[in-house]
Amino acid sequence: MLRATSCSVLNAHRRYIRPRLEMVRKFLTSVWEPHASAPNSDQKRSTGVAQRRVGSRTWGKTLHGRAAFLVSVLLGLSFTVPVLAGEVMKPPKNYPLRDLVIIVPYGTGGGSDQVSRNMAAAIKPFVSVPVRVVNQPGEGGQAAIPGFVSGSARGYTILQHTDDLATLYASGKIKQNPAVDWTPLAIVQVTFSQLYIRPGDTRFGDWRSFLAYAKARPNKILVANVGRKGSMERINMLKLEQALGFKTKQVSYDNPAERYAALTGGKVDALFEQPGDVRTFLQANRIKPILTLLKKRRPAFAEVPSLTDVGANFEPLLRFRGFYVRNDVPEDRRQYLEWLFARGFESEAFQAFNRDRYMLADSHYGTSAARELLSDVLTYYKRVYRELGLTK
Repeated sequence: MLRATSCSVLNAHRRYIRPRLEMVRKFLTSVWEPHASAPNSDQKRSTGVAQRRVGSRTWGKTLHGRAAFLVSVLLGLSFTVPVLAGEVMKPPKNYPLRDLVIIVPYGTGGGSDQVSRNMAAAIKPFVSVPVRVVNQPGEGGQAAIPGFVSGSARGYTILQHTDDLATLYASGKIKQNPAVDWTPLAIVQVTFSQLYIRPGDTRFGDWRSFLAYAKARPNKILVANVGRKGSMERINMLKLEQALGFKTKQVSYDNPAERYAALTGGKVDALFEQPGDVRTFLQANRIKPILTLLKKRRPAFAEVPSLTDVGANFEPLLRFRGFYVRNDVPEDRRQYLEWLFARGFESEAFQAFNRDRYMLADSHYGTSAARELLSDVLTYYKRVYRELGLTK
């Protein structure tokens, strides 16, 4: 996330990628000169993990010498290093022998449900057993955790969760540190939030008129949001109100479908959500975005103002979603599951799913990078909670 805050994600990303780039540089520079040739058409079409991670940044500046710069350019444009998803990994002995179960700690229809079902479909071709998705909503994503912690540690139960894990631990609501006590198999989505209204609302039709209306009527605007006060969504909304001097009333809906219906049905005045989660509502013109919580506008929402446009000077928290197993799952099974979820992420169908849901670039983090990301975000949330008086 952009200190996912944006800086947290980017810093973790750099720490994870740069050592691996150096290793790749040493290997490729040792063989490149004797075998230099133009990349072939198959190489130009390659789209592996390494290519996408490197292609969006000018990594040549961080490496040494002209040859290293050439290698980094080639990695970004046409060369795929066979890592993680590109390699074929045989499953461990006697595993899996029964269904893999992905537990979703939120209701059906929301972003977590969507990503879990699409990932289940993406990994199914690579395993010989069914992959089931089970929703266990409640308590702002907390209700599913006790069963995950106390259940079997044989590698058949996988918990899907969001950055809410960081908020739950930072606020003391769960005892397990997800960056230490669990194994993140992969972070597979990083995205941003927006504020939505109903099209045709006669009181306000854009951000400027919404803000004027809200300032004239403190605590009268009802905003559908998630239930927990310390969540990413609630903190973003609080920071927005503090930055621009207005107050709304947050109405809690843990069930995504109920949250969306509250806006379209006229029970609330606005909705705080991520665009991929409400994609069908956007396409049907049932909701209208009036603010993007990023520093810059997104191409898909070029007419929607950003935080910079409206003078809100704070770093937005972003949403990320991933999959976890317990640390006491046998190591060979954890490694296999990490490979499996990387393979699912790389699939054409899952890539199309992420693009259609407005995900930010570089949304994949393997186990090591995900641990660093979680650690950085935990540190950030602990500081923000102290600043807001939510913890001591």
